[in-house]
Amino acid sequence: MSKSLRLEAITCVRGDRTLFTDLDLEIQAGSILRVSGNNGSGKSSLLRILCGLLAPLAGSIYWGNNRISEDRDQFHSELIYLGHIPALKSDLSSMENIRSLALLGGINISEQDALQALSEAGLSPQANRFVRTLSQGQKQRIALTRLRLPKPKTLWILDEPFNALDQSASESLQALLLQHASHGGIVVMSSHQDLAIDQNPCVTRLAL
Repeated sequence: MSKSLRLEAITCVRGDRTLFTDLDLEIQAGSILRVSGNNGSGKSSLLRILCGLLAPLAGSIYWGNNRISEDRDQFHSELIYLGHIPALKSDLSSMENIRSLALLGGINISEQDALQALSEAGLSPQANRFVRTLSQGQKQRIALTRLRLPKPKTLWILDEPFNALDQSASESLQALLLQHASHGGIVVMSSHQDLAIDQNPCVTRLAL
């Protein structure tokens, strides 16, 4: 059965600032939620709350019928979270980073699987290069390659995934997100760019 991600009366306070309060929302399978707002409005905080990485002041997050706090291991087994800074190790190659990220997500992939994902992202020439030698855009694309691995997770939560991407990489990512939604997946992402994906009926907007 397809699951939805549901927010009930979520309130977030950071320091002495209330970023948002009594936020109610349900994100259905097969949909993309795009979160927008000015710097400091709470976009990243909301995504971290949705992942269970940050506790809200009040309210609950449900994955299907269960609070995410009730079975974190099960919830995280169905989740990919990518923060706004690529979580890569500079002293590993692109391919080694992909395999390491997959392993952290509970999936042991082969070298061939990693090469295939890098190839699909147009990163074959960078497969064996140390990450520290790559541009910021290439690092971002390597981090996003995790979305192309076998046995994709159902829920993708992505913080500014289009940062540092050129037009071609941006279009490729938008197509990948739409494909994931068409297969019953859920995407929650923050972004400040104007995107063609916004015109798709599966995309809804939330302004903070």
